Amino acid sequence: MPLVVVGISVLVLLFLMTRLKLNGFAALLLVAVGVALVRGIPVAKIPDVLSDGIGGQIGDTMLTIGLGAMVGRVMGDSGAAQRIAGKLLAVCGPRWVQVAMVLTAMLIGVTMFYEVAFVIIVPVAFTLVRVTGANLLWVGLPMSIALSTMHSFLPPHPGPTAVAATFHASVGLTLFYGLFIAVPIGAVIALVWPRLPFVRAMNPSVPTGLVSDKVFEEEEELPGLSWSLAVALLPVVLIAGAAVTDMATGSESGLVHTVEFIGSAPVALLLTLLVAVWAFGPRIGRSLEEVSASCRGAAQAMAMILLVIGAGGAFKQVLVEGGISDYIKDATDGWSISPIVLAWLVAAILRVALGSATVAVVTASGVVLPLVAGSGAHAEVMVLAVSCGSIAFSHVNDPGFWMFKEYFNLSVVQAIKARTTYTTVLAVLGLGGTLLLELALDAL
Repeated sequence: MPLVVVGISVLVLLFLMTRLKLNGFAALLLVAVGVALVRGIPVAKIPDVLSDGIGGQIGDTMLTIGLGAMVGRVMGDSGAAQRIAGKLLAVCGPRWVQVAMVLTAMLIGVTMFYEVAFVIIVPVAFTLVRVTGANLLWVGLPMSIALSTMHSFLPPHPGPTAVAATFHASVGLTLFYGLFIAVPIGAVIALVWPRLPFVRAMNPSVPTGLVSDKVFEEEEELPGLSWSLAVALLPVVLIAGAAVTDMATGSESGLVHTVEFIGSAPVALLLTLLVAVWAFGPRIGRSLEEVSASCRGAAQAMAMILLVIGAGGAFKQVLVEGGISDYIKDATDGWSISPIVLAWLVAAILRVALGSATVAVVTASGVVLPLVAGSGAHAEVMVLAVSCGSIAFSHVNDPGFWMFKEYFNLSVVQAIKARTTYTTVLAVLGLGGTLLLELALDAL
């Protein structure tokens, strides 16, 4: 049975990494090869499947994560991240720093991909930890939970947008309805999860190389708040502007294409890096050599993270090529339950089996599409149901799991305790929210 193969492969991977202490990159590739052999993928084809998985995953994330890490390191080394962190502390106080991180993450995360927003905000979280001495997860986990919620539940993020197109649902209405579910659920989980005993027992250190170790003692050493915020928010403005333009106009003019190009995540971050190099380099008296050293340090620190994320993509691709998604699609065909619950359940099962939220939502939408017209359920609610299901059970076959693990310097078991649990609870509460939303819309 294909799902048994998935379960055994996850257990083997955990054994290799926790008991044998095998490097994550090597362990993921080894398990991927084993699953490929068991699922009958021809031996001669396995290298190509692994390469496709690594290439697809790295192609999607390398530019975003790499450039974002460089921007973050330049801001950290120059003191810009400390300036923003200090302002957050001055305005909110240490007691409300989690609320500040949640609000920041939600505002930025409405339009920005999880990975992009994560690498932009995380230097501020790291700096807050260094300045206040707080637990890294106490500050960083609320940010990650808020970003996960925005990315998984709402268009214009790729999964919900793709499902909206499949169901012929209004993207604007889906976003509007989704905010009533995503904001309260995301905020509550973001503030509750760091307080749970099993999370508070973890006390990871800030990973080396991703942020400056220096804490500026003199106020005069720090760049101005205006420049610090301007650089931090520049990619947000560019990416959000492109998203709004895409939703608001159906034009194919050269101007629209230019806005979309500038607002693509890699280009927006590249432009931000150039601005950051100038603003926190020659403009304040730092040499280009010093700023280049910051970029080199970020690139070196990101190397292993990118390798592990790429290997996660290889594992995911093997599961797809091995027919796991087709098996689940056939197995769930004809289930006579609520279309909203079915949509959520199929997406959740695919998420567990394949790891990729995008593959889960696209496949699940194809399974339940025939139910949309005949069930009477609102198309926008069905989009949200599929999207909520796709966030569930993030674990070792999800490349985002490895990014979370590496940035927060956690062991595999710790990452499962922190991330797998919060993504699952978000998904379950999201299902409840969609069912209540459908009842409310029917009552209107």
